[in-house]
Amino acid sequence: MPDERIRTVVASLVEPTTHKEQKLQNLQSTYREALCEAFDANATTMTAVNDIVTPYDLPYQAKDALKRHVPSLLKSGSAELSETQPIRFTNRAAVFDHATDRTHAFCWEVPQPGRGTNFWIPLAINPDQREWWLQLLDGEATAGQLQLITRPRQARWELHVPLKLPTTQPEIDYETCTPVGFDVGEAILLTGCALVDGRPVNPLLVDGGRARHLNQTLQTTLQRLQERDAAAWRIDEQAAYFRNALRDEIETATRNAVEYAAGFDQPVLVLEQLTSIQEGLNFGPHMNRRLHAWAFGQLQTRLADKAADAEIPVRYVDPAYTSQICHACGHIGARPEQAEFRCTNDDCWVSVYQADINAAANIAGRLNPWGESCPWKPGSDDTLRNGRTRDSATGSREQSPSQR
Repeated sequence: MPDERIRTVVASLVEPTTHKEQKLQNLQSTYREALCEAFDANATTMTAVNDIVTPYDLPYQAKDALKRHVPSLLKSGSAELSETQPIRFTNRAAVFDHATDRTHAFCWEVPQPGRGTNFWIPLAINPDQREWWLQLLDGEATAGQLQLITRPRQARWELHVPLKLPTTQPEIDYETCTPVGFDVGEAILLTGCALVDGRPVNPLLVDGGRARHLNQTLQTTLQRLQERDAAAWRIDEQAAYFRNALRDEIETATRNAVEYAAGFDQPVLVLEQLTSIQEGLNFGPHMNRRLHAWAFGQLQTRLADKAADAEIPVRYVDPAYTSQICHACGHIGARPEQAEFRCTNDDCWVSVYQADINAAANIAGRLNPWGESCPWKPGSDDTLRNGRTRDSATGSREQSPSQR
């Protein structure tokens, strides 16, 4: 069945002439001025942003991108703007040319305000991404929102283009496959749980402590640098350091997760469709900043990418109530502590269960919506993969705090 996967191609703009460099600088300055005005005006709708940015001398691709970006920033609870905000363009700015007789085969038409003012600039691409660039030019891949990022210390500009690449997902035999659900979190970065004969088996927990520390340190460091009016290159350098470290954590976690899934017969990765969750977050400005800064999307994207490379099918399911219901009986439970799930159904064998494993089991269980629904019994092996002790899921039945 047809499906899509996301990849981001990155290219450096090749040695702009003085005239083109000035145009890029002017574009960046005007874009940031419009962004700041819309942000400071608390423009939470596309119409409100449009009223503010219309007078600015910007290409329409940048104005349209601002209409979506500013409301998204405000809804995330961001208190201030980063000095390293890229210039964003809608995918209508994805106009490229390719000719093998040039030193740099790929070129980009840089959007400018007005008619007939765009200019072409050569791109230095990553050779490993050449096939994806060609797929974009051939119409086999589609571009998302472009980002033009300046690297002042390195005196260069980078273009980031997310691509939707076609792929083919193999058909799934729901009778014989092993669904492996993954729950993404903060304290526990990734929780994996395979269902064998409908029972949770050998769960995997990937601790999120270091990633959480890096994320918090990044936010604190950037805030302090901005308060001291540090140079833009210094802020950019620190941001790049911490984000690269976070990326390494994500790469390690997702690699371990795919290796875990590959250890089962006919595995299928089952992930939550997180878009609706991200858009619906509303826990106050401080918590929203932390949750949106957290790399939920990047974790799932890299997990899906690595699964595709390992030829493991990936499916997405409705995330509603996966952390609130009991994986064994389907009843709404209680979470007296963040890591603890208690089933409130007196007839269920579950008393206390590790909350993230419970959620991952629920995610895995939604792979086959037409499968027969029946209560699960304790599995013969639900020992944690990281060596932690077994959950008290099979212990004596206890009443929840609300029933005492």
